[in-house]
Amino acid sequence: MAESVNVSELTFEMTKKLKFYLSKLVEHGGSDLHVKTGTSIRGRINGEILPFSKEVLAYQEGLTLAKELLRGRFPEFVEKKNIDFTFKLNDEYRFRVNMFFQVDGVSAVFRTIPMVLPTVESLHLPEVLNSLCDLSRGLVLVTGPTGSGKTTTLASMINRINKNQKKHIITIEDPVEFIYKDESCVVNQRAIGQDALSFADALRAALREDPDVILVGEMRDLETIETAMHAAETGHLVLSTLHTVDAKETIGRIIGMFPGSEQNRIKMSLASVLQGVIAQRLVKTVERGRTAAVEVLVKNARIEALILEGREMEIPDALKEGKEVYKTQTFDQALLELYAEGRIERSEAIKASTSRNDITMALDFYDAEKTQKDKRKNEAPVNLSELKTYDKDIIGLKQ
Repeated sequence: MAESVNVSELTFEMTKKLKFYLSKLVEHGGSDLHVKTGTSIRGRINGEILPFSKEVLAYQEGLTLAKELLRGRFPEFVEKKNIDFTFKLNDEYRFRVNMFFQVDGVSAVFRTIPMVLPTVESLHLPEVLNSLCDLSRGLVLVTGPTGSGKTTTLASMINRINKNQKKHIITIEDPVEFIYKDESCVVNQRAIGQDALSFADALRAALREDPDVILVGEMRDLETIETAMHAAETGHLVLSTLHTVDAKETIGRIIGMFPGSEQNRIKMSLASVLQGVIAQRLVKTVERGRTAAVEVLVKNARIEALILEGREMEIPDALKEGKEVYKTQTFDQALLELYAEGRIERSEAIKASTSRNDITMALDFYDAEKTQKDKRKNEAPVNLSELKTYDKDIIGLKQ
């Protein structure tokens, strides 16, 4: 066990250097700062890792930075070999930090968390998310790979509920990222390790704390998933995340985590409680920033039947065909709209698509229609609602 850190012996010079690089990251709109012993500081800007200096972080400097940031938690870091915490740069930015040991010494990744809470509108997310926020019960999942903006999307939903409803919100996170002040709601935020032992334990306790809305930072294990579904069944709105690529895989993953003898029961429960799946992929914009392409599943009779009957493979068709009535959409539909709005390049739409053949055909059709319209009228790009025939056969665009 490592000895406790004597704070009086620390100069905090390494923390000053860190703040300089974090400020540089924020200035350039970056998402992550990578600090690694044995190499230079780097930042992720618009999805790419770029060098921030030529200065190499020495082994002892990495340990010193860990002591300065962790102080009393440094022995815990040495024992567990990795640790999660948050770091406040100023009144506008905080960072979610994972610090860990690697072969050359200490490394850390700092994920940017703006102090200003996002909204569904500021993130350019589908308007149907507002309707999901207004639900009184059920399970809503935000999914996607690491770094796809799941936490930010959940923050926009909690922000809306907090401003517009009179409820009790409990968040269970590892660590706490966005900070909410009580507005129309009472908001209690619990950090795993600091305020609670585990997601499952905190979720069980939450059911005795008169909640209306429960945010579970991540459904990591079977116990957490089952408890979250039980909470949704008993009249609570539960919001959480999974590291799945789309709605179809999300449903398959949840069911597949249970033993075969339990899967029929879970299908019935999931079909009953699941209200929505928001699956995200970040894509590069023409301005060299990033935006979310979003697949949306909203519960309806067809979706419920597909879950009950184990026909998850048909879910993409149901989403495509439900765009006009239920406001559902596939990734390819979302990408085509971003392209039609001039927000992403054709190559980026193809790169991020689920089906390259389908999106290429849809883009070709859109470009041909646009060219013909420009020739006839010499005016603005064609509106998606003006496309006549292609939607039902390939991409499901609104007629």
